[in-house]
Amino acid sequence: MLMGTHALSDGNQPFGPKIQELTMYRVFFAFALLLGAAMMSLPGETSAEDKDKPAAPKPPAPIKEDAVFSKLFQTWLAEEFEAHPLFATQQGNHEHDDRLDDLSPAARAKDLERARTWLARLPKTLERDELSRSVQIDLDIWLANLTYSLWSAENDNRFVFDPRVYGEYMSDGVFLLFTQSTLPRERNVQNAAKRITQIPKIVAAAKASLKNPPQELTQVAIKRNLGAIAFFEKEIYTISGETPGSEPLATPCKAAVAALQDYQTFLEKELLPKSKGEWRLGKEKFAKKLELELDAGLTADQVLKLAEEEADRVEREMWYVAKQLWSKLFPGKPVPQDDVTGRRAAIEAVLAELGKNHGKPEDLVADARKTVGKIKAFITEKKILTLPNPDTCKIVEMPEFQRGFSLAYLNPAPPLDPKADSLYAVAPPPADWSPERVETLLREYNSAMLQVLTIHEAYPGHYVQLAYSNRYPSLVRKVLYSGTFAEGWAVYTEQMMLDQGYGDGDLSLRLHQLKFYQRAVINAILDHKMHCENMTDEAAKKLLMERGFQTEAEAVGKISRSKQSSTQLSTYFVGRTAFYKLRQEVQKARGDRFDLGKFHEAVLSQGTLPVKYLPELVK
Repeated sequence: MLMGTHALSDGNQPFGPKIQELTMYRVFFAFALLLGAAMMSLPGETSAEDKDKPAAPKPPAPIKEDAVFSKLFQTWLAEEFEAHPLFATQQGNHEHDDRLDDLSPAARAKDLERARTWLARLPKTLERDELSRSVQIDLDIWLANLTYSLWSAENDNRFVFDPRVYGEYMSDGVFLLFTQSTLPRERNVQNAAKRITQIPKIVAAAKASLKNPPQELTQVAIKRNLGAIAFFEKEIYTISGETPGSEPLATPCKAAVAALQDYQTFLEKELLPKSKGEWRLGKEKFAKKLELELDAGLTADQVLKLAEEEADRVEREMWYVAKQLWSKLFPGKPVPQDDVTGRRAAIEAVLAELGKNHGKPEDLVADARKTVGKIKAFITEKKILTLPNPDTCKIVEMPEFQRGFSLAYLNPAPPLDPKADSLYAVAPPPADWSPERVETLLREYNSAMLQVLTIHEAYPGHYVQLAYSNRYPSLVRKVLYSGTFAEGWAVYTEQMMLDQGYGDGDLSLRLHQLKFYQRAVINAILDHKMHCENMTDEAAKKLLMERGFQTEAEAVGKISRSKQSSTQLSTYFVGRTAFYKLRQEVQKARGDRFDLGKFHEAVLSQGTLPVKYLPELVK
């Protein structure tokens, strides 16, 4: 999964998930082509063939309306950066790194008014028919983003019901300065010191805004806030490279810790007893939010139907693989009978046995690092696509204040600061877990599953896709980010890599890939049923463990996640379906001329945009 700006499907910043400036990539590429043409035919050296050719047509003049659109969008971005410094930092704009957002109710009301003004202004200012097709798509993406932001503020407002959101500003806002900025270290330290002084204002805004959140969200906020306190007490000095207790960090950190301790008391003593809010969106709101989130032309009921059909198909495929492994793992023991109960029993038994091949809890991050070299070498050898060079992806241990949502995430380089590091973060088991619970986690993320996870999060999944996205010249497609595209691509690559030969036919790896994909399919079912059909925790656990073949600990974690988010869990399946379908159609049309690597690069070269546009742009 994606974190930071790329995980804002369910945690929208006030407006617009991503912002990024134009690059000179295409300008340079066009110049290189012109230079190459000039070298082929020097002045005064016209060949006989060239004399008989008609003069080359002049390139079309730039469309003026496109330039108008570009100026409008940059104006909007500048306003967003000014109003939301953390948003600017997340995009790699460092002009406001010394400030934090004003999250007071009055400031958020101004945000809403500004969004409404832009939504009304754009159709009146731009002549859609006079825009190039590419910019028409960008305009549609922008309008859809503004519409979604307004809907979220009015129907699913995190600042009122989700105490976790304030922690993102206080902790992540400082953490990013030291992990994903290419500014000099001293400058980042100075900016961080100034930003930290504003943490008490975030605490005040939280107290003034939070009303009746769901208990589940308050409980997660309590745990994360403890991690934030530890971060400002000790960890910040390590990550910043400063001497513990030294200025300019010491004084603001001391004040921040006091404010966070006060916030901890507020969360535990005042907010938690009042946290009786409903985390379920309900059928009507869920359907609308899913439509806005996916932007894929599918209704909530259609997604559920497709997912339930796909879950049955994937389970049958898992059964075929499990049968081939059975005799090796359980020699002399008969294969369970071929019915629903027998098939599931066989798959579960095989997975349980394979899960024993895992590392130690303290080595989880190091084990993830070990998967990288083999995967990258395969991608290059088989020409899956061209990998980013230089490679700026770092595998790190997930900070305490970011845990409690998933085992791993990819926080990509900010689009305006693309030379910064991308972080593939892995979370070791928490210290307070029992040995039994730690063991179930390690069995879930065994040696085979860690390889699938790295394919998804990094190579050629999220990290590679977003590195390609950062090259695209349109600000809109890099900034107004489609989570369905990103998650769909990452899930698509899991099966694709094995289909192309990664793992040399290792059946354990194939079974775990299918299990990982089945998880994505089941996610969509769980997402719908939890928010629309009042599914109980017990029913959800049964779904995840029996049909998703997840361990109890993993199932409990996924249930918690489904309560902390809505619609984002559906993006994996819907996005993967779009990529897989497009691949089949293009390959059928191209026949023997189909080139897998070129197809992948063509898909990724369009930016991270809603998947509904892919057939038009790629075919």
